[in-house]
Amino acid sequence: METVHLSYPLNKEIIERFARPQILALGQFDGLHLGHASVIQAALQEGTLHNVPTSLMTFYPHPKEVMKKGDYDGYLTPAKEKEELLRSAGVDFLYVVEFNADFSRITPQQFVTEMLLPLQIHTAIVGFDFRFGHKGEGEAEMLKTLGKGSFETYTVPPFVINNEKVSSSGIRRYLQAGSITLANQWLGRPYTLSGTVIHGEKRGRTIGFPTANVELSEPFVLPKNGVYAVVVRHKGEELSGVMNIGVKPTFHSGVSKPWFEVHVFDFNGDLYGEELQVKLISYIREERKFQSIDELIAQISRDADTARNLLQSSES
Repeated sequence: METVHLSYPLNKEIIERFARPQILALGQFDGLHLGHASVIQAALQEGTLHNVPTSLMTFYPHPKEVMKKGDYDGYLTPAKEKEELLRSAGVDFLYVVEFNADFSRITPQQFVTEMLLPLQIHTAIVGFDFRFGHKGEGEAEMLKTLGKGSFETYTVPPFVINNEKVSSSGIRRYLQAGSITLANQWLGRPYTLSGTVIHGEKRGRTIGFPTANVELSEPFVLPKNGVYAVVVRHKGEELSGVMNIGVKPTFHSGVSKPWFEVHVFDFNGDLYGEELQVKLISYIREERKFQSIDELIAQISRDADTARNLLQSSES
């Protein structure tokens, strides 16, 4: 897969290099959840049918982040992770359009005329709720009308689980409620946080549960504070562990910014400065304040046992 960064308007060199018959999946695709996967799969099938490349166009930064409007609270799937997932999906070209204030003001007609037509796309594949152009004035039917005579437009219906439409906003709500199992079901994979291990308070090692203090690499959607069973990916190896997300009320008060601390089972190496991917598998309990260090240690031990059992069950 080749990643191509685009800005509005398209320059001559980009058009000359990438204009060709191609199937184009269009959308923000934050989360790359099962609904998005159905759009991408439809595009791949069309690409095979017509023997042309399959491309995907997304927008970065997130429009809600740029416009400071709506309920934007971070990324479900930051750009780097999105690129890795799309590469494994079999997409040929990933177009990442720079979303800025100027781009936000273009009309739906301008988007089609100046962004899509120059690329000579064969077919546009969009989800049922796709919006484009200034203030989201364009939708799937308008795209079909504007592209008539130049390209076809195919709208993929909602992906439904238990009579609910899978959506990025729904996944956000599940994460913030601690419903990690449902969030993962809609994503089609475990929700993953990534970051670098930094020096923390080094308290964990003194109580028998050394932890890696992870500084997140991106503005992720933050899950509910609490304790989770996790799988940690480090240098290609997957390790089991337990993670606490929260403000450590036993030791601190008046703190709002959460720490992300992972205890990796049966690991004795040095993780400082290392990059970790932490897959959240199960929510164990809410974070709470303990009256003594001994009470905290006993609870952490129970949490570790619970996490081991949950992770073993998820594997079977």
